[in-house]
Amino acid sequence: MKAWRMLTLCVSITAMLIVSGCGGKLENPLNWEIEAFSYSNQDGKTVGLKELKDKVWIADFIFTSCETVCPPMTANMMKLQEMLAKEEINDVTFVSFSVDPEVDKPDVRKDFMKNYDFGKAKWHFLGDYSQQEIQEFAMKNFQTPVSKPKNNSQVIHGTSFYLVDQSGKVVKKYSALNVPYEEIIKDIQTIQ
Repeated sequence: MKAWRMLTLCVSITAMLIVSGCGGKLENPLNWEIEAFSYSNQDGKTVGLKELKDKVWIADFIFTSCETVCPPMTANMMKLQEMLAKEEINDVTFVSFSVDPEVDKPDVRKDFMKNYDFGKAKWHFLGDYSQQEIQEFAMKNFQTPVSKPKNNSQVIHGTSFYLVDQSGKVVKKYSALNVPYEEIIKDIQTIQ
């Protein structure tokens, strides 16, 4: 009888250790600190690190008049949101930074967003900063280049999604064109 209780206790402790070791830690996180920022979304509301504190969010860099990668990136972000909703993960925020802020005024961003159905998800399309500011912010915080050549309407920028944890650190970077959806969902579940 004692051996049976001891075996049960050992199995229970082992199970608890396995379960407790399965959450909260990503393998090889980037841990890029994001500096405090405060920008306006498409509705003119302030969104920054303070408003995103304690939230998991996915970030990208796009612009409304993009003729190449931005429409598929945004469609892929919408697909990710739909997949998260199917998994009943509804507390992820989506943040797009405009890389063409002089063109992407709030009403332009809002019109662009009408082309995509994010359902109940929170999607903030940020702007209201200078071109120089977003170029420096993107490189310093997300290690991605942004450049608007003179006499050209198209902005050069990276094509990644970034997973940001509750403390405001970029923990993972993924292709936004060949999206590893399952990996992103698994990583979100790990850090929630």
